[in-house]
Amino acid sequence: MPMDDILLDAEEKMEAAVRILKDEFRGIRSGRASPALVDSLKVECYGATSSMKQLATIGAPDPRTLVIRPYDRHILGDMEKAILKSDLGLTPSNDGKVIRITIPPLSEERRKQLIGRLKEMAEASRVNLRSVRRDANRQIEQEQKDGLIPEDEAFRGKDEVQKLIKTYEEQIAAALEAKSREVMEI
Repeated sequence: MPMDDILLDAEEKMEAAVRILKDEFRGIRSGRASPALVDSLKVECYGATSSMKQLATIGAPDPRTLVIRPYDRHILGDMEKAILKSDLGLTPSNDGKVIRITIPPLSEERRKQLIGRLKEMAEASRVNLRSVRRDANRQIEQEQKDGLIPEDEAFRGKDEVQKLIKTYEEQIAAALEAKSREVMEI
């Protein structure tokens, strides 16, 4: 495999790791209502499991309220159960047509717990980046060993992989910092 392909593959995997982390961060509760809090919750209905966003329209009419309008009113109870079972600590109210969720302000202790969770998620993403780096470096070494690329190109390739990982680690740090600030807002 040519060096450019190895680097491109590593970059795509690192970019995916950061994108997944940012999506996970969207699902972490901050002090304000966001449809991302509940859109990936799994709801068991009609003998199958679907995500909340596949079954309903989710909106945030104000910073403290989420409104969930199911496409089929018969699954309101199932949706309510899914919200209660989640670890979000939210209490839904069902009026027969929509589910309303009032987002209470976070306590200082809960904010610290959430920041700890954010740090764990960021570290898991960094581990994923390191795994991608290791795989790319192994691939470069194998190409060199097979005589497909010269030694100096292998060194340059490893340097490029290291630059990539630094770039994506900085993106992870920036995302963590931004989400931490958001969680600490009152």
